[in-house]
Amino acid sequence: MNEHIELVCTRYPALVSVRDELYCAFDLLCGCFDAGGKLLLCGNGGSAADCAHIVGELMKGFLLPRRLTAEERALFACMDEETAAVADKLQNALPAISLCEAPALTSAFANDVDAQYVYAQQVWALAQNSPDLLLALSTSGNSENVLHAVRTARALGRDTVAITGQDGGMLRALCTVCICLPDRETYKVQELTLPVYHALCAALEEHFFN
Repeated sequence: MNEHIELVCTRYPALVSVRDELYCAFDLLCGCFDAGGKLLLCGNGGSAADCAHIVGELMKGFLLPRRLTAEERALFACMDEETAAVADKLQNALPAISLCEAPALTSAFANDVDAQYVYAQQVWALAQNSPDLLLALSTSGNSENVLHAVRTARALGRDTVAITGQDGGMLRALCTVCICLPDRETYKVQELTLPVYHALCAALEEHFFN
């Protein structure tokens, strides 16, 4: 039992229907980070904004300070005084990359090749030699560029997790775990998406840094 997952299901009773999927997603994410992988994220519009939000919660302290350990601080202390002071300001992180945040690359690929494959190209480039996990956000479950990214991750043997709407769309059949939130209207799915990823981020932070 994880207190953050249980709490979000208590605060948002509609999420009880996806409790098992939340635990499965949490286990996959733990396995990815334990193996030295990164979390790759993709989505469109509001889902792209959610990707950036998730990266922000994972790459710095969320609910915990995540201070560097004595061993980590020693890497800085053995150098000059100014370098040693850097360790006071750093926090430990879970590596995450939003594939939506590379406008130069995505615009070039869209112009030169095909806009529907901008996320797939990044998955191919980043996950070939790294045990990464792809988190795909699509309220309909049918966004073509997201589907192509998932197909690419699967071709590489990587796990995929989706957060989507009630029927899951095409993502449901493609992803390792599909968290199908119990609504179909876009903004209502998005309203449930935020507490879901906050709970997962809090659970991961506690697991790795508490």
